[in-house]
Amino acid sequence: MKKTLVSALTTALVVGAASTTFAASNPFSDVPADHWAYDAVSQLAADGVIEGYGDSTFQGNKNITRYEMAQMVAKAMAKTDVSAADKAMIDKLAAEFADELNNLGVRVANLEKHADNVKFTGKLEYTYTSTRMEDASGKTNKKNADEYVFRLEPTAEVNDHWDVHARLDGTGTMDGDTTDNVKLKRAWAQGNYKNFTVKLGKQELYTNEHGLVFDETFSGANLEFGKDLKATLLAGRISADTLSREGDALPANGLGGSRASVYGDDAANFQGINLQYNTDASKLYGGLGYYHLNSDSFKHAYYTKNADEDSADIWSANLGYKFDAKNTLWGSYANNSKADYQDNAWQIEYDYGTYRDAANKGSWGWYGAYRRLGQNASLMGTYDGVQQGTKGWEIGAQYAIFKNVGILAKYFDGEQLDNGKDASKLFGRVEFFF
Repeated sequence: MKKTLVSALTTALVVGAASTTFAASNPFSDVPADHWAYDAVSQLAADGVIEGYGDSTFQGNKNITRYEMAQMVAKAMAKTDVSAADKAMIDKLAAEFADELNNLGVRVANLEKHADNVKFTGKLEYTYTSTRMEDASGKTNKKNADEYVFRLEPTAEVNDHWDVHARLDGTGTMDGDTTDNVKLKRAWAQGNYKNFTVKLGKQELYTNEHGLVFDETFSGANLEFGKDLKATLLAGRISADTLSREGDALPANGLGGSRASVYGDDAANFQGINLQYNTDASKLYGGLGYYHLNSDSFKHAYYTKNADEDSADIWSANLGYKFDAKNTLWGSYANNSKADYQDNAWQIEYDYGTYRDAANKGSWGWYGAYRRLGQNASLMGTYDGVQQGTKGWEIGAQYAIFKNVGILAKYFDGEQLDNGKDASKLFGRVEFFF
């Protein structure tokens, strides 16, 4: 890159120097007062965007590096009294020199956020699963699935504190060559303030015990406040169908179908609170949770002895220890005090590695876990490996084969909680992030 007086004038226009009615005194001996760019260069120097050389020269025709240009952009970024048009130009320059600015320690995330009002991220994933469940006669029933998901997640800025988010999923099967219509899975508004966040709408519900109780969506409000000790208040409605994941929570009772179709209750009222302590400096973290749900869909013999019971009260706890950046041991527990069938769930897991959503090529990790997922405590928990209503060992590994391209594999081997029969599952996935 060649630093000429033309480039200096361009930078001056970015920071508003050319719009001033007067110029500051010129500190450079090689830029005379009658030069066409005198005002711009003088104002840049006064604003601290350029400094010149130790011999009081500007040397406008000298070649410079991208690193030196990034230094000028960084100083322009520090200005606050700029017009909207100038701010947009600064954002574009910040995006162009993002790598150099990061090396300089300049945070440009907020500038990049404002560069375009709407941003899109997402992923494409292919997943293969093979589930084996032994029935009462000793016969092993096998179910294979070869599926894909195309996910698009737009984010639109409303103002300095508020933005709106959405998730659209297109799903289908590879073996049957089927495709579903794209469905709007989530849509919420989010306000971000210092140590306080509010979310309103249909949004993610991933609870603090590593998703043991909930890893789904709900419609309502989510309030988070605090820093090292964070409190989360939740209230809204949850689809009754998702409480059973296609009838999994109605074992061997001959009813079939989902809870909503059986009991005619479309959604459950939901309230919850999480308290979680976690800091970058502390190796130890932990938290507590409480969730209350109310719905006629809880009225069945495999939930409670009281046929009139229409609610769930779930208490949870989690505790973990980060030995270093690669090694973590954690566990979590949940109990539903209103249920007397599969009323508790727990898990303990050891994680090792550096894999973080395949962002860095070559990053990898593995884990080993033992899980017991009682269906009435882990109502909508994370169970890609261990199934709801089963217990056993699960191992898994992840590897980023390219930047933003990862492969995952999991294997579960255990038994069913209701009859002690064998259960196992093989899980494999390839995911592409963008």
